[in-house]
Amino acid sequence: MSEEEKGFIVKDRRSFGENGTLKSEQTEKPEKSSEKPQDVEKKPKGPPAQKREEFPPLPEVNFSSLILSLSSSVLFHLGEIPDPQTGEKTKDLPVAKHGIDTIAMLKEKTKGNLSKEEGLFVENVLTDLRWRFVKAR
Repeated sequence: MSEEEKGFIVKDRRSFGENGTLKSEQTEKPEKSSEKPQDVEKKPKGPPAQKREEFPPLPEVNFSSLILSLSSSVLFHLGEIPDPQTGEKTKDLPVAKHGIDTIAMLKEKTKGNLSKEEGLFVENVLTDLRWRFVKAR
């Protein structure tokens, strides 16, 4: 055989099969297919199209949306936002402090690179979260 005729072997080392069970638990071994990879129908990844439309649109990716996301997490850990699944408010002050410290670190690391509005926004968010943290103690 020439080098062009030599193929390669692809071994699937995943623990789970297509049906979600462990490969060692599968009763039937899949038959070897003579289909070439380009002949195999590609399945779309992710939820079906109708499910994707049910989710609200994602916010624009920018520095302010990152800060808002982090501050929402802090508010959750301060017990000001209820858990969406249980509806219960719980406090985890060390994690809330970590979130506040993360925003403060981002403020420091981005110093000089933020617009005036972004700088004021981060400062206002930090001030608000720090006051809420003090009140939560």
